[in-house]
Amino acid sequence: MSDGRKNSPNSSSLRFLCVFLISITTIFYSNDASSQKIYKPLTPRADTLPKPAVRDTLPVSDTLPPAKDSVNATDSLVPVTDTLNVQLSKDTLDAPIDYAASDSIVFLVPEKKIILYSQGSVKKGDTELTSDSIEIDQETKIVTARSRRDSTGYPVAKPKMTQGETTMESDEIQYNTKTQKGLTKNTLTQQGEIFIQGEKVKKVGQNDFFAYRGEFTTCNLDTPHFAFVTKKMKLVNKKLAVSGPIHPEFEGVPIPVYLPFGIFPISQGRHSGFLPPQFTANEQFGLGLQNMGYYKVFNDNFDIEARGDIYTYGGWTLNLTPTYRVRYRYNGRMLLTVQRTRMISEDPKQDFTDQRTFRINWSHTVDGKARPGQSFSANVNAGSTKFNRLYQGGDPRVNYQNMMTSSISYSKTWDAFNLTASANHSQNNNTREVRVTLPNVGFTANTFYPFQRQDYAGTPKWYEKLGIGLNSSFANQINFYDSLFSFSRILDTLEWGAQHNIPIQLSLPPVGPLQIAPGISYSNKWFSQQFIRTWNDAEQKVDTTINKGFYTQHDVSFSLSLSTALFGKIEKFGKNSPIRAIRHVIRPTVALSYKPDLTAGDFYKTRLNKEGREVRFSKYEGSIFSPFGGGTFGGISFGLDNNIEAKVRSKKDTAEGGLKKIRLIDGFGFNGSYNLMADSFALSNISLYVRSTLFDKVNLTAGATVDPYKTDRFGDRVDTLAWKGGKFSLGQITSGNIAISTSFQSKKKENAPEEEDVIDENMPPLTMEEQMSQVEYARQNPSEFADFNIPWSVNISYSLSFYRRFKRDYTGFETEINSNASIGGDFNLTPRWKMGLNSYYDFKTSKIQMLTMFISREMHCWQMSINVTPVGIYRSFNITISPKSGILRDLRINRTRSFYGG
Repeated sequence: MSDGRKNSPNSSSLRFLCVFLISITTIFYSNDASSQKIYKPLTPRADTLPKPAVRDTLPVSDTLPPAKDSVNATDSLVPVTDTLNVQLSKDTLDAPIDYAASDSIVFLVPEKKIILYSQGSVKKGDTELTSDSIEIDQETKIVTARSRRDSTGYPVAKPKMTQGETTMESDEIQYNTKTQKGLTKNTLTQQGEIFIQGEKVKKVGQNDFFAYRGEFTTCNLDTPHFAFVTKKMKLVNKKLAVSGPIHPEFEGVPIPVYLPFGIFPISQGRHSGFLPPQFTANEQFGLGLQNMGYYKVFNDNFDIEARGDIYTYGGWTLNLTPTYRVRYRYNGRMLLTVQRTRMISEDPKQDFTDQRTFRINWSHTVDGKARPGQSFSANVNAGSTKFNRLYQGGDPRVNYQNMMTSSISYSKTWDAFNLTASANHSQNNNTREVRVTLPNVGFTANTFYPFQRQDYAGTPKWYEKLGIGLNSSFANQINFYDSLFSFSRILDTLEWGAQHNIPIQLSLPPVGPLQIAPGISYSNKWFSQQFIRTWNDAEQKVDTTINKGFYTQHDVSFSLSLSTALFGKIEKFGKNSPIRAIRHVIRPTVALSYKPDLTAGDFYKTRLNKEGREVRFSKYEGSIFSPFGGGTFGGISFGLDNNIEAKVRSKKDTAEGGLKKIRLIDGFGFNGSYNLMADSFALSNISLYVRSTLFDKVNLTAGATVDPYKTDRFGDRVDTLAWKGGKFSLGQITSGNIAISTSFQSKKKENAPEEEDVIDENMPPLTMEEQMSQVEYARQNPSEFADFNIPWSVNISYSLSFYRRFKRDYTGFETEINSNASIGGDFNLTPRWKMGLNSYYDFKTSKIQMLTMFISREMHCWQMSINVTPVGIYRSFNITISPKSGILRDLRINRTRSFYGG
């Protein structure tokens, strides 16, 4: 209730004291004593309780007349609520302030200040301040944080202020909680990979800062190894930093290279800009600038990168890389390269050799959720057949890639049907032959059961398991040589074909351990031409004739297959043996089948040499779809598959009794058949295979084809088994392959820091092509990605393949063998020096085809890399000193020399 008195001069202090006491009472009875709140100050009105609207029942005069009831019978009682109406003062805070301290909180009531001692923290909105000592001035709204110094005078427990994603660490911070402006001393802040230091930093807006005597660096030390130093700098948070005159410093030593101003983009994501080149020198091409260009961002869905090389002898290269993406729908990337190779000629009759080549790469993928039931993908790699050999992109392995392949495919699935359409391309850069298959169309009808009831209960009848399917394919193919390319030649080599297969199968319930599956299959193939060989007596050679037309082949087969699985285990090992058990699984299969000879008229015999040697051929040999084999087959097909596993004691994993299961051999076995109705060559070739991942380290795959019959002096088969008549032999291996690869690396160093992947949530995820592009850059520059936490690593691979084929003059057979090995690895010479190499050896030519070596020096925030390629078509030497940070990757000292050794 108001008493009509005027407010005294100390009324505002009195109000603050009342609010403070209320706050203290609230804090005292709160559950959490370590986290407090400053509540908004309240200014009470003159009268907060309304008066009741009833008249006084006592008369003013001394005489008391008969009293009357002050409440009439018709009156009703009205409830009155006592409300506290609050009017906010002008200096009220727009948000509460949370504060805490581990030592003590001191309230200075007359000065309207609060001081937090030891690990103090103040939070208002998205701004948080932590420091050893914090002072809050309620009247000026200024928060001051200071660091504590140790006995040597070095500041410890520095104040740190975080606002949104920006963090600042200083010796002293003064911040106005109302205007959100502040002043700091000796401040360090980080923007992505960039560290910005300032002797004095003033915050004038939400994202604007001014710095006096600032440093710009990517070194995270208090005293950085290098920095760009300026007297004045303006920083726009997450966008850019602009400075006045600026110069670099290394280890505190100024470098007399001054720029009138500096612009440092520190924003995240994609931005347009120039791509600086690097200098190179080549004896065949001259002096040059490599990888100069421009990157342009059009919008969130499309950007393009243009890079080029130029040489003083007239050679040049242009690379255009557009990239497009629509999140959750599709993404793609294209690379178009055009190069002019002009270099000093090895022919003394001409000064230069001049060649123009091109290459186009395109990759496109569609998100499977964009259109359920449909898919589209593209992976195109095409160009001039000489492009790879003349390629100067830095990866020497490209110079030895002799094949280019492409594929574009579309598929649609609905109900029980599937439709696919594709276009394929392949070219051999050695023979310069190009093969294009366009289009390839496939249609598949899933197995359906015509006798199956729609609604049934209980066990189905055996005939209800009878299923019928359909598989159809159509292909069109063009073959030509790029040196003889013309439209008429394309039409002349045009070839098409189709094949259809209708499988009929019956799923019977298992009989004990046996699974029985009878089946019938009908196949039909279409051909557009016949390939006929005839002997030319006049010229004593074999002539070939191609007959165009429409031709068909039919084939029917009946089969009854039986399969089962046998298990064996060995557990008799010693108590101290690391092996507890070995398990062997055998899966034999046997099939009885019959196939009548419906293609007898499609085979012929032709004389091949002067001696009168004859060989049987098919009229459709070399077609898109391979022709059916001739002859009647009525016999047995057999196969045997095995795998071996072991249980060993694990020294680390204690789950499941400390036992771990490992696969010794993933699979090995053989397949073949025996024709009971054949009058000769009843036993087919035997296929052998083995695959394994030994101890999860060594990957091994191998396969071979064994011909069980003897051969004559020309290499033709003789109807006599190899193990009959004299020396025992299982036969002759006509083809085979083996591939072995493994990798080993040492354990990481103890206390090695874990590298965190920095992911920008505003950017779309990397496509597979973008990932491969980054991997390719790492392969071209291995020294820039050396991991010093791994002391050593080794990668070894070996491959061998061979096959038997006709000689070109049909005088016999010859075996083509290809074998190569590659080795790569690195090791630490010292904790900061690493050396490595990669090599490729071709056993056919008995030469090292490619050898690259590198040496890396780790210098904290900088790195030095030396790359040498002494063996290869392009031999090169490169030394680079650059910062580790990706944002300063182009700030490098580079020296490159290359030599063409083709």
